[in-house]
Amino acid sequence: MGCLIVLMALIGPRVALVFTWLFTNLVDRAYDGIAVPLIGLIFLPWTTFIYALVYNPVEGVSFLGWIVVVLGLLTDLGSYTYGARSRKS
Repeated sequence: MGCLIVLMALIGPRVALVFTWLFTNLVDRAYDGIAVPLIGLIFLPWTTFIYALVYNPVEGVSFLGWIVVVLGLLTDLGSYTYGARSRKS
C-alpha cells in the first residue's frame, strides 16, 4: 500500500500538468515552445505546473505567485532528497 501512495504522489503532478496542457491553454500561455514544459514534466513537475497556473500574460507572476512557485520547487527538491535519504538507511 505504501508503494502505491508513493507512486501516485510521483505521477499526480505529471498527470495534472498533462491534462492542463491538453485541455487548457495555460501551459502554452506561460511557456514559449514545448522544450521547457517537457523538461519540467520530467524533472520538476510541481514547479512547472504551478508556474503555468499562476502566470498572467499581462502582468507576469505576482509576488504571491512566486512564493507558491518556490513552494512547488521545494516540493520537487524535497521528493528527490527524501528518495536519496531513504535509500541510504
